[in-house]
Order: sequence, then C-alpha cells, then structure tokens
Amino acid sequence: MADAAIKSARRVFEIMEFFDRARRPLGLKTICDELRYPVSSGAAMLKSLVTLGYLEYDRKTQTYLPTMRIAVLGRWVSEQLFGEIRMLPLMEELRERTRETVIVGTQSDISAQYVHVLRSNQALAYSAEPGSLRPLARCGVGLTLLSSKSDEEIDTLVYRSNHAEPVRSHRVALKDVMTNVARIRKQGYFFSRGLYSEGIGVIAMPLPQAPFTRSFVIALGGPVYRLERHLDQNVAALLGAIRRFLPKNAKA
Repeated sequence: MADAAIKSARRVFEIMEFFDRARRPLGLKTICDELRYPVSSGAAMLKSLVTLGYLEYDRKTQTYLPTMRIAVLGRWVSEQLFGEIRMLPLMEELRERTRETVIVGTQSDISAQYVHVLRSNQALAYSAEPGSLRPLARCGVGLTLLSSKSDEEIDTLVYRSNHAEPVRSHRVALKDVMTNVARIRKQGYFFSRGLYSEGIGVIAMPLPQAPFTRSFVIALGGPVYRLERHLDQNVAALLGAIRRFLPKNAKA
C-alpha cells in the first residue's frame, strides 16, 4: 500500500514537471510515452487530476492542460523564500547579459539542491534539472552555501558528507574545504572549475539571507573555458543583478 501511494504521488509531480518543460497542451499518449506509464495507469491519473481541478481536458483536441489552480498553488512559496528579491527577473537578466545557464541553489541536508534553473540558449550549454542534487562539499554552489556557516557547522557537515559517501575518492578533506571557504569569504564568490563535472564550471555568489533562515546562492554554469574567458564580466553581472533586484533596505 505504501509503495503504491508513493508511486501515485511521484507520478503527479512527474506529470506536472512534464507540463512545465513542454509548456503546451499534451495528449494521453504523449504523456505516457514520455514518462513510460502504462496507458491505463496514465489515463486514470489524468482523470483524477481533472476531477480534482488541477488539469482541464479539451475533448475536441483530446489534450490536457494545467489549470490556474496549479499556477497559484505555490506562489506564496517564492515570496516567502526569497522575500522581496525579484528572483525570476534577476535570473532572466543574468541569462540575457551573460548568455550562460543561471542557477539558484539552496542546502538540502548534506546536498546542494538546484531549486531554479534557466538554461542558456547557446548550443553548448550547461544543462541541469530543477531539483537536481549535488554533494554539498564538492560543488561550487555547495561550497558557497557552506561559506555562510560557522567553521564548526562546516566541520560537522563535511564529516557527515564523507560518512555518507561510498566512493572513497569522492570524499573531501576538511582542510581543502576550508581553503575554498576562506577564498569565498574573502572575494565574495567562487569559481569552480570541473569540480563536479569535467569541463563544466560554476561561478557562484551568495544571496542575502532569506526568510525562515534559508540561504540561497545564485550561479552561472557553463563550459570552464567560456566562463574563464569572461570571468570579470560574469562576476560584475552577478553583482549588478543582485544590487538591482535587491530591496533597498536589504544588505548584500
């Protein structure tokens, strides 16, 4: 029973995330093919979501589309998490100015989680899905998140991360982590070069403290060589965007 409930809950979110990627009405076959659902199970799930008011069904085109109930469901979350920071306009401006993928990340236990991603329109671009997890002490976003914590907290998180990491070569030395943290605290950003994925770089910068004591990081992701070539401009773009979209009474 528990497994069935988990599967049903997972499918609800998989369907909604597919609509978010597709951004158009979708038919039963398209949804089931993409998500590899049996047609009977997919049809039952979609029918339930229509009955609950989360999807609407167009009989003429035989397609489904999320309703406004979905659009407003989580609106308060962004407002509460980011306070007065206009996060989406900030990300859109950064993508336009740098032409790189823009990421907003936060801590999820011993991982860094990408909560928002705007993918670059360039042919060669860093691609990551919202919700993706990275090791907290072994990625640019994660190390930047750690930089806002006390040394004691970092020590504990690194210990827990290493304890949970089954691959010995992926474990990190606290000394190396603290060296990177000191650099971030001094210069205000971190440029990771192939730290998690070979050839991929991230320029990450902490955002001001959000409500509920949540910490967030804004980052640019792309090929290391391209980020390196425009490093000064990219850092300036991050600083400028944060200042422009920050409330006037907030501290960067």
